[in-house]
Amino acid sequence: MPTVRFQGRATICKPGTALRDALLDAGMTPHHTAVSILNCHGLGTCGTCAVQVDGAADATSPPTARERWRLGLPPHRRDAGLRLACQCRINGDVEVRKHRGVWGQGAPDAGASESGIR
Repeated sequence: MPTVRFQGRATICKPGTALRDALLDAGMTPHHTAVSILNCHGLGTCGTCAVQVDGAADATSPPTARERWRLGLPPHRRDAGLRLACQCRINGDVEVRKHRGVWGQGAPDAGASESGIR
């Protein structure tokens, strides 16, 4: 069973579970407080569940077409390496980080601190 680590907590889920569902089932959320209720509820259209997911190359499903489309729109940057928690399926152990910004778009640039202003 894959382990998902997020904000100092860990949970396990069945392989193939959407990351968003794994987090919500464990009482965690991939959304910032401002959009924890006002979001697309897993449809992949709002982009507010964008997170950084670290793990083995096969620990997650490949990005879906909807995910690539949404992460290609502002305020996201394609090169930020973010995933939509609602579209990303978990197949192995992962570490998940939520960055600043309503859409989690505040992923740090290489060499920049996460708290820096961009």
